[in-house]
Amino acid sequence: MTCDRSPQPISPLRARMIEDMSVRGFSEKTRRDYVRQVRAFAAFIGRSPDIATAEELRLFQLHQTRSGLQPPGINSAVSALRFFFTVTLDRPDLARRLTVVPYPRRIPTVLSVEEVTLLLQAESAPKYKAAFATTGACPGEGRGRRAARLGSRRAQGRRYRFRAHAAARRARQGGKDRHAMLSPQLLELLRAWWREGRRRNLMLPGGWLFPGRNPVEPLPARQLCRVVRAAAQAAGITKRVSPHTLRHSFATHLLEQGVDIRVIQTLLGRAKLDTTALYTRVANTTIRAVTSPLDRLAPLIDGRPQPEA
Repeated sequence: MTCDRSPQPISPLRARMIEDMSVRGFSEKTRRDYVRQVRAFAAFIGRSPDIATAEELRLFQLHQTRSGLQPPGINSAVSALRFFFTVTLDRPDLARRLTVVPYPRRIPTVLSVEEVTLLLQAESAPKYKAAFATTGACPGEGRGRRAARLGSRRAQGRRYRFRAHAAARRARQGGKDRHAMLSPQLLELLRAWWREGRRRNLMLPGGWLFPGRNPVEPLPARQLCRVVRAAAQAAGITKRVSPHTLRHSFATHLLEQGVDIRVIQTLLGRAKLDTTALYTRVANTTIRAVTSPLDRLAPLIDGRPQPEA
């Protein structure tokens, strides 16, 4: 008995939505998430979503809330459904009925400089040591591109011909150019991994900078997360650590060094300044260094004659 593994045909409505997203340059992950959210809504109402009503949208959001779905998940569905009704169906009247749920942003976990050093020292494999450093010290190439994108950097000849004097390079994400730092220490770690990878025949021509166990495939995001957590445990770090923690630490350390927040925004590839401003809540050195305006006025206040009773 054979199993038919041919792909299932998709509906014209879903095909239209995918085309609309492709024209606008949405990433594959975003397209997949949006389709999943619209499919969940269609399953909830029990029929095609193109004939949905405003009341059904309200009930769907009420169902999400009562089911315990957190605000980020609800807002993700709002984004997908707004696109579907506004762009694909040209029904902005329904899209306006969707409600974005506000929620407080959590302060990110940040490692100190000493803890980052311990983390790198705890990892002995050249590939993972270089991957950690790229994630934490070169956000445009490593961590500014999420963990899943870190493994998917191509190791093409001239593009990764490392030079000691290189201070920055341009990286592309979402079709946009971005400046990325490339420090001398990071270059040395990348060179060490490059030599090791070539010796073990893991660096294929036109292959990945950080390949997975199968050199044809990139390093999976889950594998990188597991290795980061294992290294943190070996280093005696009790904080919950992930590749994203290195990104947060990178931004916070730059802020504590006095780097302008808009420069950090550019390095991280953030579209909105308020997202980057979140790091000001954990940059303790910066907060302690701030001088209160009252302290500057103190001599004037002390020298002012006392008012008459």
